[in-house]
Amino acid sequence: MNTNQIEALIGMTATFGILVLLILPSVIGLVRERRIDRQIREAQEAREGVSAQKSSSKSTVPSTATWYAEGRRSKKLVSS
Repeated sequence: MNTNQIEALIGMTATFGILVLLILPSVIGLVRERRIDRQIREAQEAREGVSAQKSSSKSTVPSTATWYAEGRRSKKLVSS
């Protein structure tokens, strides 16, 4: 290899390294988001399973406190 080829190889390696450094945070964020989405989905499925097991003859209406708390929880999930 001559000097020009070595310089080109170093330049391509540096460019590739910078590209990886720019893309890496996005990839880490996507992986984190998918994990959080999976955890939320599993929690909802578990919650639906529990509510299906608690079948009662009378329908229940959630209290104002429950409604308020669930509204606050959904806002926290959206904002983060």
